Amino acid sequence: MKQRRGITVMLALVGAALVVLLVVFVSRFGLDPSLVASPLIGTNATDQPIEFMEKEGSMSLTDYRGDLVVVNFWASWCLSCRLEHDALIRGADVYTGVRFVGVNYQDTPENAASFLDTLGRSDAFNYVVDSESRIALDFGVLGLPETFFIDREGVIVAKVNGPLNYPLLAGTLDTMLVGGSVESVTTGEVQQRPGG
Repeated sequence: MKQRRGITVMLALVGAALVVLLVVFVSRFGLDPSLVASPLIGTNATDQPIEFMEKEGSMSLTDYRGDLVVVNFWASWCLSCRLEHDALIRGADVYTGVRFVGVNYQDTPENAASFLDTLGRSDAFNYVVDSESRIALDFGVLGLPETFFIDREGVIVAKVNGPLNYPLLAGTLDTMLVGGSVESVTTGEVQQRPGG
């Protein structure tokens, strides 16, 4: 009798667990499971100066108020950064009214320059270096690549974790250009610096 009661209780618990899982699944049905929220969405982008990578001087994201801005954190040691590089270059060349900023993170100047020598540069891209990781801290960067989209008022409106592809980049920018709302997306694993 005790054994039957134990089996009945166990079956009831398994049934209840299945119902809970079914409710969770049905409530998420039709939603992209890769969509993620970022605590930075809706906040102002940093106004700290960022040194140019291959020329004298510095810039600030506040210099681009009134424009849409794409901020991409990358490094030469990041394999996924190589995967997304062509999409970013193409986007910078196609979207003339959008500012593109490539923030080189935890890298050496020589390796970063070699990366760009090998994979190409865009004159429409502003390459900067975050030598003390201050900008990455302001953006909450956890791994590479990470890309942030900033609206004309300087507010972060979307983030992509992982490698960016051109359809995602173009779709996000097209939505922003017409005043639509965009969401954050995870496209793949972000990479941590080797030994870091």
